[in-house]
Amino acid sequence: MNFETYPFEKLNNLLENITPNSEYSVLSLTIGEPQFETPQFILDELSNTASLLNKYPKTSGETVLREGMLTYLKNRFSLELTNEQIIPTFGTREVLFNFPQFLLHEIENSVMAYPNPFYQIYEGAAKASRSEVIYLNLTAQNNFQPLIDEEALSHCDFVIINTPNNPTASTMLMDELKKWVELALKHDFVLMNDECYIDLYLQKPLPSLLNASIEVGNSDFKNILVINSISKRSSAPGLRSGFIAGDADILKEYMTYRTYVGCASPLPLQHAAAVAWADQKHVDGFRAKYIKNFEIAQEVLGIEPPLSTFYIWLAVDDEISFTENLYRDYNLKVIPGSFLGREDQGQGYVRLALVYEEDKTREALERIKKALKK
Repeated sequence: MNFETYPFEKLNNLLENITPNSEYSVLSLTIGEPQFETPQFILDELSNTASLLNKYPKTSGETVLREGMLTYLKNRFSLELTNEQIIPTFGTREVLFNFPQFLLHEIENSVMAYPNPFYQIYEGAAKASRSEVIYLNLTAQNNFQPLIDEEALSHCDFVIINTPNNPTASTMLMDELKKWVELALKHDFVLMNDECYIDLYLQKPLPSLLNASIEVGNSDFKNILVINSISKRSSAPGLRSGFIAGDADILKEYMTYRTYVGCASPLPLQHAAAVAWADQKHVDGFRAKYIKNFEIAQEVLGIEPPLSTFYIWLAVDDEISFTENLYRDYNLKVIPGSFLGREDQGQGYVRLALVYEEDKTREALERIKKALKK
């Protein structure tokens, strides 16, 4: 398989012969990895259940983890799901890679669609599935929303949307989500929303695609799936806890497939994740940190905060030169938008991940302000 080089490797290659200005401390806004401490109650549960390492975990997930996830869905979205409508997963990256292979394996000349620019695992899944790709281009002209081309979508077997979006920080609200559900039913494609940033809202709580499905009368979630992860909401990416939820008929067959994949989460991680999923208070604390970081961004760079995520999709003249100069002059790394897109999408932008405490965030943004003035 001819996989594209990952964006962070491209960045390392771009900067490898540049000596950064040693007058500045090393800072990086490249990776969407929260730099806050994982809450103590999660660490305590991990420690208290460490003795369970002497047991094999179930591929389907332990009852305690499923209950934690179902509690989350009920408390956060008022969704009353059954066990048949959710599968715990080892984060969401593995799902995004292997689910399309499962879904599309028996389909000749399968077609996938996903946003462009994008989280690169979407592309890897398309390559592994031998699928034709239709790009849903996100541009300033369409307010970084995936344009609906019904003729193109009518040929799709599987469509991924990603709202709140990485890397552009755009967000679709209920009316837009309902349109996508209706399209999935009309053209009979499977629709998945990658909702890993949905709890990092800065103003009002955002709806899930599952909420939109119920709103249009599709209460059994036919053709509709969502994935979510604990990594961002709980500052615990190392727990590798995610889920896929929605259409029970699809998930029944996918669960059989997963017994062969062999990616069950160790029991102590499942117990720690269970208490994290069931608790919302700690997430509110992290959201407050991101809200503060965007207040700083608005003060320093004049950036209008997005509705969700911790990303800034910053317009620059030349994203490659800007990235090189920012590293050379200010010892700060960012990701060029063109590394995250195809067919020229992402050119003229860099992605900033505001994942630090406010002092480091301010320092990084002040350096960017200087670079923009040069």
